[in-house]
Amino acid sequence: MLHMAAVHPNQIRFDANLIRRYDGRGPRYTSYPTALQFTERFTGDEYREFALQSNSSDRPLSLYVHIPFCRSLCYYCGCNKIVTRNQERVSRYLDYLHREISMQAGLFTTSRRVTQLHFGGGTPTYLDAAHLGDLMATLERAFAFAPSSEREFSIEVDPRTVDEQAIRFLASLGFNRLSLGVQDFDTAVQRAVNRMQSEVQVRSLLDAARAAQFKSISFDLIYGLPLQTVSGFERTLDTVIAMRPDRLAVYNYAHLPARFKGQRMIPAEQIPQPDTKLAILQQTITRLSAAGYSYIGMDHFALPDDELVVARRNGSLQRNFQGYATHKRCDLIGLGASAISHVGDSFAQNAVTTQAYEALLDDGRLPILKGLAIDADDLIRADVMQALMCYDSLQYAEFDRRHGIVFADYFRAELERLAVLDRDGLVQLADTHIAVTPRGRLLLRSIAMCFDRHLADADVNERFSKAI
Repeated sequence: MLHMAAVHPNQIRFDANLIRRYDGRGPRYTSYPTALQFTERFTGDEYREFALQSNSSDRPLSLYVHIPFCRSLCYYCGCNKIVTRNQERVSRYLDYLHREISMQAGLFTTSRRVTQLHFGGGTPTYLDAAHLGDLMATLERAFAFAPSSEREFSIEVDPRTVDEQAIRFLASLGFNRLSLGVQDFDTAVQRAVNRMQSEVQVRSLLDAARAAQFKSISFDLIYGLPLQTVSGFERTLDTVIAMRPDRLAVYNYAHLPARFKGQRMIPAEQIPQPDTKLAILQQTITRLSAAGYSYIGMDHFALPDDELVVARRNGSLQRNFQGYATHKRCDLIGLGASAISHVGDSFAQNAVTTQAYEALLDDGRLPILKGLAIDADDLIRADVMQALMCYDSLQYAEFDRRHGIVFADYFRAELERLAVLDRDGLVQLADTHIAVTPRGRLLLRSIAMCFDRHLADADVNERFSKAI
């Protein structure tokens, strides 16, 4: 089915008063239902049944591999990571990861090709060449990889852990997309978050990746970090725009020291005030739009010829655990501690700690600790959110045919909630459709929350970051 975006991807209207009013806490909706709804009543045996049943489909496979290790602690980080120099611990984890790969691969037919692969962390480039090469060889033996021309194989790169030769090695392994963790080039900010890396360092890796013909290179930036200022971040934007990566993910820093111990190293008084954060965001949108970047949604920007923009135009864009992706509806297999799978109508999350992960594998079981069988209502709600977050619009008649419902009746209460957002200019409600406005594009999370039936059960202030 072809989706049409309601607004041009460059159209964003920054309304500071509206953002302040709607800037509450809420999910990022990389899945629906969110991981808070996962339960330990969902077992590895249930996941196995969903996996086997999924083989009746022709859906390709997507693999996510979690490498949790880091050499040093970035104080802002909220990821599942282990700061260590203990190579025995790393080798032990990889041995178990290879075992899980074998177990998972046995559930899927070889006719189903792997078209997407993503290494995340932690720091995937913590691994040396031998470990990375061995891991990729194991994956390729276990699963049927699609031809190289059809692959979207990406890896998150800490610029402090690689050089130009390492970039060329990643290309030789089959990776064709890179995400470089930049965050900010301001040295005072870098020092405050314990992540020092130079502009020269990043530029050399970017040049090496281009020479190695990586298809897409992305930078991660974060606004709201300690000691950030409008003028300081503008200098970072000057540098980034001059480098011209294909994509940018510009994240809001969520300061949650009660949940993430490393963030306790950041003095609260160093965090920019809300008005400063908004000014940095507005400046970022203005500068990137002027430089020719299209706003995809939910923090993501891309150049007009990038695959994300093309996917948004042709109807193959989707949102998943890695953010926005270009291949619609693969079955996602999560490998490694804390990794999440989305296979058929199920979610399954592996044990978060390496100790629990390894213990389950020692018992001969898949290392799944919790998950969820998705019911029909949540599938419908997830489809609503995908349409609004990926394409800024939803056509009722098309949606009704797909799901066998009458949208206005099924979502009567939700449309009443949306009427408030309509009056405030975030959405336009019509008899035939919902359209997100240029004002509303920065508040997609707030719009999606209107359709989330589980929010009443969640401690929103404790569990989620602010929308902006």
